[in-house]
Amino acid sequence: MFGLDKYQYTADKSFMAYHFISNGPQGAIQKIAKFNLLDEHLYNFGFGDLDPATGDISDTAISDNKDVDVIMGTLGSIIYDFTNLFPNSLISVQGTNKARTRLYQMNINKHWERIEPVFEVYGLVEDDHWEPFQKGVNYQAFLGYQKGSFSF
Repeated sequence: MFGLDKYQYTADKSFMAYHFISNGPQGAIQKIAKFNLLDEHLYNFGFGDLDPATGDISDTAISDNKDVDVIMGTLGSIIYDFTNLFPNSLISVQGTNKARTRLYQMNINKHWERIEPVFEVYGLVEDDHWEPFQKGVNYQAFLGYQKGSFSF
């Protein structure tokens, strides 16, 4: 997807959870990305280390495996695949803290020329004010969908 490096990943039977392995100086780290239905057609996208005890996301862990570009490429590919499977999906993304949200924003900025033709992306600037994504504006969260697939 988008010509970016990515890890191979697998999806569960529902296509709501995706697993992959991050490889780097800290070793092989199991990662999980999940879509949680919030409202009709609206999904929250969460990501982090796989907690082996619970099988859920540990979204506050800092792996520092020096592979952030490959991880972001993998997450973008997962979102793309998910929105192909569920074309009327709105995907909400927000980091667990400001630094993580900023990391997502930096990657959207970095790859905007590849994202913009495929996805309609909005940023949250105030608690309830969404606007079309613009470079140079700091956002609290992001909302997007594949262009041409949204038919409500």
